[in-house]
Amino acid sequence: MTSLLNSVPPTLSFPNIRTSTSPQAHDRLAATSTGKIRRMPLRILADTTSERKPKRQEDDYHSTLKALNSKGRFPRKSLGQHYMLNASVNEELVAAANVKEGDIVLEIGPGTGSLTNVLVNAGATVLAIEKDPYMAALVRERFSGDRVQVLQEDFTRCNISSHMSSILASESPPDGNSCSAKVVANIPFNISTDVVKQLLPMGDIFSEVILLLQDEAALRLVDSSLKSSEYRPINIFVNFYSEPEYRIKVSRTNFFPQPKVDAAIVAFKLKQMADYPQVSSIKSFFSMVNSAFNGKRKMLRKSLQHICSSPEIEAALLTAGLPATSRPEELTLEDFVKLHNLIVKT
Repeated sequence: MTSLLNSVPPTLSFPNIRTSTSPQAHDRLAATSTGKIRRMPLRILADTTSERKPKRQEDDYHSTLKALNSKGRFPRKSLGQHYMLNASVNEELVAAANVKEGDIVLEIGPGTGSLTNVLVNAGATVLAIEKDPYMAALVRERFSGDRVQVLQEDFTRCNISSHMSSILASESPPDGNSCSAKVVANIPFNISTDVVKQLLPMGDIFSEVILLLQDEAALRLVDSSLKSSEYRPINIFVNFYSEPEYRIKVSRTNFFPQPKVDAAIVAFKLKQMADYPQVSSIKSFFSMVNSAFNGKRKMLRKSLQHICSSPEIEAALLTAGLPATSRPEELTLEDFVKLHNLIVKT
C-alpha cells in the first residue's frame, strides 16, 4: 500500500474547459481550479427518496489505492488500466449524461468502482462490464445490495445488445412504453475506437454515450475538418450515427498510473435509425467510404474503379456538385452519401 501511495502525486489538477459547460459544471470545476482537490458535497442529479440508501462517500485517491491494495493489484498495462483519482471528474461524466433517478447506465471497465459510486448516488441502475476478474469481484462485493450488475467479460467481444435488452425489458415502465439506456464510462485508451464502433450504431438501445477518451483521439473523433491528415473513415462513421461534442479536457495527473497523454470527456448523442443519412445500404456505404480512404492520396475516380468505371464516377461527382478530380479528404458525410447513391447499385 505504501508503495502505491508514494507513486501518486499529492495534488491533482483539472485544466481549463475547452468548450462550454453548464453553470453547475463550472461550479464543480472552480473547486479544483487551484490545482488541488477540495472536499465538497456530491451533487446528485435526481431527488432522493425515503427508500433510497444514504449516499455513499465520494472516492478519493486514498480510497482508490486502498481498494486496489485490498486485491493486491497493480494496474495492468496490457489492459490499459489507468484509475481515476479525482471524484470531480467522475461527477463531470455523470453530469454530461444528465444521469437521474431510475436511469439505466452501462459502464465499461469500472475498475475500483469510483465512477460506479457516483452513478449509484445519482440513482441509476448500472450494468458494469469488467474484463479483469479481480476488479469485477471487487465491484461486485462493494455494491452488493445496490442496483449494480457486474459481468466479467471482454466488452469488445460480449453481446451487449442481448445484455441490455434483458435489463431494459425488466425495467420497462408499466405503461408499456420502451425505455432507453445511457453509456457513461472511463474506458481504456487502447480500445477506444473499438468501443466507439460498437456503441454508436446502437441508437435503438442507448440515447447517449459519454466517454472519457485520450484527448487527441477525442479531438480527432469530434473534429471532421476537411483536407486534414487526421480525416478518416471514423469521422464519417461518428457523424453518420451520432452528434458528437467535445466537453472537457482532463489532465493526465488525475489518473494512476499517470498516462503520457491528457484525456477528455466526449458526448455522443445517438441518432435513431430514421435519422441516419438516407443510403440504399449502410453496409455498402461504409464499404465505399473505406475503399475511398484506402487510396487516400488517389482521386476517387481511381480508388473506386472496382465499383464502376472512372467516367461513371466522374459523372457522379459532377452531378453531386463536386470536382471530377476529388479526393476522399475533400468530401463531407453528405457528399459521400450523394456519391454512394449515384454510383452504387442496390
